[in-house]
Amino acid sequence: MSKKLTILVTGAAGFIGSCMVQQLNDLGYEQLYLVDDFGVEEKRKNWEQKKFLAIIERTGLFDWLNENKPEIDIIIHLGARTDTTEFDYSVHETLNLEYSKQIWHYCVVKNIPLIYASSAATYGNGENGYKDDHSLVDKLEPLNPYGVSKNEFDKWALLQAEAPPCWTGLKFFNVYGPNEGHKHRMASVIWHSFNQIESAGFVKLFKSHHPAYKDGEQLRDFIYVKDVIAVITWMMQRMTDQHWDIAHNGLYNLGTGRARTFADLVKATFAGMDLEPKIEFIDMPEDIRDKYQYFTEADMQKLKSAGYHEPFYSLEEGVVDYVRNYLRTKALY
Repeated sequence: MSKKLTILVTGAAGFIGSCMVQQLNDLGYEQLYLVDDFGVEEKRKNWEQKKFLAIIERTGLFDWLNENKPEIDIIIHLGARTDTTEFDYSVHETLNLEYSKQIWHYCVVKNIPLIYASSAATYGNGENGYKDDHSLVDKLEPLNPYGVSKNEFDKWALLQAEAPPCWTGLKFFNVYGPNEGHKHRMASVIWHSFNQIESAGFVKLFKSHHPAYKDGEQLRDFIYVKDVIAVITWMMQRMTDQHWDIAHNGLYNLGTGRARTFADLVKATFAGMDLEPKIEFIDMPEDIRDKYQYFTEADMQKLKSAGYHEPFYSLEEGVVDYVRNYLRTKALY
């Protein structure tokens, strides 16, 4: 039975966005407006089988909203330029900062709750830790233009006197899972590892160029996309049924709270393929060497304090599910 909540999702043809749409469909939400650049043919399979009211081109969204005046219950803003190797800040500024400001203003005027994607890239090399404390946001020094654009929007949002009735910005850590193949270079290490194992029988990992970390022992907080969309769904349901305390508005980390090594990640990928691990180490490309995060780990206390207590997939559980049920079968979520 279709549930009567009307939801607008940006980035709906992308990795996390298309998984979010499927999750909403699975829960009975079909009154969805999907926003993205639908001209990207590679993304077509991510969205064309989903149930929705309309698809809207990203560049025409605000004209479409003014013309059609839809009644929207919540906006889930996941659309962004996420390429950390794109060093032209103006690209990120347009798509991640200015566009997000327009979404925010629309939510303010129409009194619509907003959940938007921030990023752990805002934390830079972690010299200020990984705590989603609003007092730290001004001190953060992201390592690339993508991270800068995300942090600039977080800073801007926190300064606004006028805000959506309920809002959260979610700092996604290293998200992996189905529907990410179109991201190519920016897809997860699991996706790359799986394809390398299929073609060559082994995985290449970057050597460490930091004396504190051995090769393959760089640490990241890897989170399965199924956990990401579960948290967003929980927030959405609480915001739309008036069970969200507005004192909880603000920025939230979204990781597992446990850093794991790239070597662990690759071993889990081999396990999902029922193979023994075989890893070779290569030099890291110079264009990202000085912008590389050697350690990330989400402080997850704030989300727990807001009332979210569901367990997250362990690295092994998430990777094996992804490899066995999606990559090996070429299935989408």
